[in-house]
Amino acid sequence: MKQFSKRTAFSLVELSIVLVILGLLVGGILAGQSLIRASELRAVTTEYHRYIAATYAFKDRYFALPGDFGDATRFWGRMSGNADCITLSAATINSDGVCDGDGNGTLAPPAAANQSGEVFQYWRHLQKAGLLEGTYTGMSESGGSMDSVLRVNIPASKVSTAGWNPFYYGTVNGNGSRYSILYGNYFDFGAVSSVGPINKVLLPEEAWNIDSKMDDGKPAYGKVIARHWNNQCARPDDGVTFTNTNFASSYNLLDKTLQCALMFRQIF
Repeated sequence: MKQFSKRTAFSLVELSIVLVILGLLVGGILAGQSLIRASELRAVTTEYHRYIAATYAFKDRYFALPGDFGDATRFWGRMSGNADCITLSAATINSDGVCDGDGNGTLAPPAAANQSGEVFQYWRHLQKAGLLEGTYTGMSESGGSMDSVLRVNIPASKVSTAGWNPFYYGTVNGNGSRYSILYGNYFDFGAVSSVGPINKVLLPEEAWNIDSKMDDGKPAYGKVIARHWNNQCARPDDGVTFTNTNFASSYNLLDKTLQCALMFRQIF
């Protein structure tokens, strides 16, 4: 007689239970990722207000902008090993010192890579005044005059790869990245690069959400301005007139890829 081996298999009930468990696991992971991202985006507003509050506390104490403060070396000494480090005093040179600003009320960049500049001394002055956690070099990195590295010369955001840095523009001739409007002293917020934290780091919907909470929800108006307007982060309302002076535009909400960085203009 032939011997038949007994074969076993999952029942439909068992398979259903496995599929339900897998579905719950996938749903939990996606929900967790969504909650983490929501927390990161909420942090943008918190970080902005933290740096603004620190700046005004500094101004109240020293009567100058951090970075632009012309008497900084009198309080904290002059940085050693930096021929480009401005000093308006006979301050003692030490490795833990700072560089002076020129006191003109605007924040200027370094002249070259590996040099001091007001936009990076901004963070170092705040640090030395005890108004900012962390340690910052006050200098550009090797990639160029605005080369930025998180936690080295600029602070990191809770949004992954993103950071903050101040700058100054008057009314600029905009390009595919910037609208042609008056910026004054402003913050760049974006992924870091050799020319500052200006690279894309937000979905258009995320940028719109931040703009709507902090300002007017319009990419070319108000305090919060979108970078990368040319049918990327934002697009003209008529869908045709792609120019940096066409301010009638909206966030490109149908695009579900990272297309945006932000500029917070005329902040101090």
